[in-house]
Amino acid sequence: MNIIRGLHNCQAIHQNGILTIGNFDGLHLGHQRIFAQLKKEAKKRNTHSCLMTFEPLPQEHFNTSKPTARLMNRCEKMRALNDFPADICPDYLLFARFNQALASMKASEFIEKILIDKLAIQAVIVGDDFRFGCDRQGSYAMLQDYGDKYQFSVISIESHHVDHQRVSSTLIREALASDHLLHADKMLGRAYTICGHVNHGAKRGRTIGFPTANIHLRRPETPLHGVYSVTMHSRRFGDIAGIANVGRRPTVNGKHVQLEVHLFNFDQSIYGEQICVSFQHKIRDEIKFQSFDDLKQQIKLDYQIAIDHLKVKQ
Repeated sequence: MNIIRGLHNCQAIHQNGILTIGNFDGLHLGHQRIFAQLKKEAKKRNTHSCLMTFEPLPQEHFNTSKPTARLMNRCEKMRALNDFPADICPDYLLFARFNQALASMKASEFIEKILIDKLAIQAVIVGDDFRFGCDRQGSYAMLQDYGDKYQFSVISIESHHVDHQRVSSTLIREALASDHLLHADKMLGRAYTICGHVNHGAKRGRTIGFPTANIHLRRPETPLHGVYSVTMHSRRFGDIAGIANVGRRPTVNGKHVQLEVHLFNFDQSIYGEQICVSFQHKIRDEIKFQSFDDLKQQIKLDYQIAIDHLKVKQ
């Protein structure tokens, strides 16, 4: 998969392909259904497939005072797509910067300037609820009208359902926030996972016997908050069971959302490593303790719950 960083970097080689457009936050089963059709259509027409997504997400642009609880950041999206099977991984991933110019662009301008002039698409594949352009005035019917006029195909994909519910990024966020991890996993088609590099932290965990790997989330908010049993994966060490806290660490007056992971039966240095943390079970909410001793006692209890849940040998 090749990355196109910005519409201004689109060149002639990127034209005449099959395109899909969306936020694609989480890359859930509904998204994967679109990607499969995208690749199938590209193969049938002997051309390339392209996934256009937006950074920041439109809701992040419009609601700066209320951060969106992202399911994944840009790096995680690239990593996850690359890990998908070849029959659903697009040939190109195009990041379009969602700024005021794009936000105020009329739907007709979006089609004419981007889909026709810049990308010269053969076909566009969208979900059955797709809306676009200023004030979301663009629709599937509008795309069809332009397709008839400018000779590109418009293909609609029906929504994917799990347990009689339409799968959506919003529903997954709600499931994670309300501690329904298994339901979220069913919609995602995999365990919910956060990836990032291990950074040096304040190393307070070492002082109470529970050293942690600290991962900067690179997002202002997350749908998860609290203590979880987890599985960490790294290319060098494989899968390792552990316990994690996601939150602002109120006991130490933390301000930024952070992921801290303590790994069981593991004493290797992983600073600088790219790791992924899959969330298995919610243990408790994050709370503020009156002292480090109180925190240490609670961590011991959390530790044992996670070990029992993950069936870790001690």
